[in-house]
Amino acid sequence: MDFQQIFHTVPDVQASAPGRVNLLGEHTDYNDGFVLPTAIPQQTTVYIGYSPDQYHHFYSVELAELIAVHPTESIPQGFASYINGCIRVLEQTGYIIPPVNLLVTSSVPIGAGLSSSAALEVATLRGLRSLLQLDLDDVKVAQLGQQAEIQYAGVSCGILDQMACSLADTEHMLFLDTRTLDRQILPFPTGAEIVVIDSGVTRSLASSGYNQRRAECESAAQQLGVKALRDVSDPETANSLPEPLSKRARHVITENNRVLQVLKGVTAPEFGKLMNASHTSLRDNYEVSVPALDTLVNLLQKTPGVFGARLTGAGFGGACVALVQVGAGNAIAETVLNQYNNMGYLGHILIS
Repeated sequence: MDFQQIFHTVPDVQASAPGRVNLLGEHTDYNDGFVLPTAIPQQTTVYIGYSPDQYHHFYSVELAELIAVHPTESIPQGFASYINGCIRVLEQTGYIIPPVNLLVTSSVPIGAGLSSSAALEVATLRGLRSLLQLDLDDVKVAQLGQQAEIQYAGVSCGILDQMACSLADTEHMLFLDTRTLDRQILPFPTGAEIVVIDSGVTRSLASSGYNQRRAECESAAQQLGVKALRDVSDPETANSLPEPLSKRARHVITENNRVLQVLKGVTAPEFGKLMNASHTSLRDNYEVSVPALDTLVNLLQKTPGVFGARLTGAGFGGACVALVQVGAGNAIAETVLNQYNNMGYLGHILIS
């Protein structure tokens, strides 16, 4: 189904945003820390026109679902909550948003840790910016998308996903200081490319331990007397905290240090070791991995031509990312996927 079939008119604008994969810097963004994402080829696209009545009308091609929302009504959770959230935060900023028809279609996998929600938010805000000639730069788009997710989807997310979907490209890594929003575009390590494989285990951030982890980090920072865990650079500092706060803080501190190590310049094998260490910390200190992710990462790490591998995204399911020898991605992905699925899992390749 396209826009004209659903709404019986042509759209006025269209806009897209990519998903993202995070190479290093997991669960550091809401601790004011450092992250290192890149955009992925998969995109979310929205088509927008003016509504003929007093309702917003949102249609998802993938879900085959049409929802009508009055501007004064609250709506149930689902894809429309992200779109409606974007409209609401624009209104909070002072913009007047007329009722619109919006169709969304996306190739960004849902529940794989590749920022399908942020891609939808950024695409929606870009489309409304174009339709209504709003004075919003790409950083403001990311900030508004973050607020839409926090206020209307119930996820106390950091700024990583929205900034990556708004500013990153597929040819580089985006180094981002999530406190200052200072950023640098960095090349991939020489001789390397990425592979992303979905574990087949889906998860919902809002209903997972994500918000609990955030609260634990805030408690750890408070007990250490700092604004955020970003302000601690020595992992030994975490030893003074009770468990599980000690483990949570140790992950964030060491993960920030791993991202900063990349800024100094590292080879592909060195980058891979940092990714391996990141997964170990996410598994043991942050406790956001699951057996399927650990199995997939272990298979990747043991495969010739793989520099390093880790879960990517919030965890509790989703995808794994690996840094591999350039040109070997397809063969490595196929080999590992066959091994993984032969063990009874249902994974699939997202990027190779």
